[in-house]
Amino acid sequence: MALNDHQIHEVEAKLQSIYDSKNASYLMTELLNLVDRYKDQVPDFYKKESFVSEKDTVLITYGDSVQEAGEAPLQTLHDFLNDHIKPVVNGVHILPFYPYSSDDGFSVIDYFQVDPELGEWKDIEAMSANYDLMFDAVINHISAGSDWFQGYLKGDLAYRDYFIEADPEADYSKVTRPRALPLLTKFETAHGPKHIWTTFSEDQIDLNYKNPDVTVKILELLLFYISKGAKMIRLDAIGFLWKEMGTTSIHLDQTHKMIQAFKIIIESIAPEVILITETNVPHKDNISYFGSGYNEAAMVYQFPLPPLTLHAFLTGNAKQLSEWADSLEETTEETTFFNFLASHDGIGVRPVEGILESEEVEKMIETVYEHGGKVSYKDNGNGRKSPYELNINYLDALSHPEDEQELKAARFLAAQTILLSMAGVPGIYIHSLFGSRNYHQGVEETGRFRTINREKMDRQTLEKELHDSESLRYQVFSQFKRLIDLRTNETAFHPNSPQEVLFLNDQVFALRRTNKDHPNEQILALVNVSDKEQEIVTDAPAAQAAVKNLITGQHLEVNNNKIKMRLKPYEAAWIK
Repeated sequence: MALNDHQIHEVEAKLQSIYDSKNASYLMTELLNLVDRYKDQVPDFYKKESFVSEKDTVLITYGDSVQEAGEAPLQTLHDFLNDHIKPVVNGVHILPFYPYSSDDGFSVIDYFQVDPELGEWKDIEAMSANYDLMFDAVINHISAGSDWFQGYLKGDLAYRDYFIEADPEADYSKVTRPRALPLLTKFETAHGPKHIWTTFSEDQIDLNYKNPDVTVKILELLLFYISKGAKMIRLDAIGFLWKEMGTTSIHLDQTHKMIQAFKIIIESIAPEVILITETNVPHKDNISYFGSGYNEAAMVYQFPLPPLTLHAFLTGNAKQLSEWADSLEETTEETTFFNFLASHDGIGVRPVEGILESEEVEKMIETVYEHGGKVSYKDNGNGRKSPYELNINYLDALSHPEDEQELKAARFLAAQTILLSMAGVPGIYIHSLFGSRNYHQGVEETGRFRTINREKMDRQTLEKELHDSESLRYQVFSQFKRLIDLRTNETAFHPNSPQEVLFLNDQVFALRRTNKDHPNEQILALVNVSDKEQEIVTDAPAAQAAVKNLITGQHLEVNNNKIKMRLKPYEAAWIK
């Protein structure tokens, strides 16, 4: 396939709204050449009736999260996943697997190569034959050690305008700062000292999309990733892509237009490929990346879910979680949420601005410290800092270190049941699936708070624990895997199936999910977030004489279209 006349007109319109006519024309020519070059290199992706389904679950992992001596980590990971999670989990997000210089992969030295410490492209392509793979496109910035930036420093004309030179005396007070670090970094270049825009760190150099050659190179990268088996492309930190003095330089119209142009071009040769935007910001800004519901990202991260779920369990009260879930807009048939509770990063607190009071966030911070975690802060640009994310393993965030193992497992799995019940595609971090704990040693070794949830696991040790029925890993993994398996067989859990929040009492998070094509196919999800038993009386999911709790297998009588049941502390139920 290739761009048709309508698509060409749409892309031209996007480019002309961003660039002057000369650069827009140049870009259009180059982009058409790229499409022509890559159109025959797209893998034969499996085509679904809809772009996602209830059978889709994505595991989030580093390429070397599981290791075995003498073997390339990507090969170990592939083999381990085949042994333990296939076919229950069908998608894998391999966090940046490219050569890098810092930030555990998010400071990429070479976008087009696989880190030789992990393996080769053939390992990625082999995994893509068994799983829908998500690649990271870390395209806001590149490593200071990259050939691109080193060429710039040496005065290579090819890279002269690849980066953003800035006046250190200018006013940057409006610019959104994601971290408590300087926005500009001074570098010595062949043309003297220059101050360069570095949003995230001095090793992560922001790219200059005002230079059309950068845009061409990045589109080439996206098409290259597709040719290597990417079914999903995660646009990392994409909200910061376009910079404009006198603005916040986040979520600018040019950024949205760029994503829309990328989507049109990718759809022309690989319509099955999904763009997912990563924007750890308040909900309204986050969902703006759906665009019209058809013209931008197909999935956006559901960032309020992790902190609100944590808050519910720490307080024993699901009211704010329920009210937020009740306020969510319905997605279109071409969009949905990417739901998660834990990831390689911390638990962001910015997404709950306007939902939780500052005192409630402070209380959550205090609890995280009590549970062995850390807290990262961002620079507000006015000399003040505010909390940005909670750095802690999600299992440990939910439970005090002295809690009994069975209680930790029950509370954690109840939280994960909320994740699996929500409309959208669930993303599960590997350390959640396998019941990991805070990795304090890693924080001490690296000095970085985020390392607390980035432990590398020895395969033999991990498998030994997974086979030990007394271990926390076994208790979490065996039940978590069963929940995922149950979910994949219920059409009411289709990512686009409507969800209705039920306000039964503040201690129980309750959702009704309904197959929109077959309204009698319903599931009532109930999760007790408290340490007290709760009695529930509610309408049955459908007009039936009896219903069944899919999780326990228990049958419940229906009287006058009502069901009555008791939920133990931290018990979850799926009533069908």
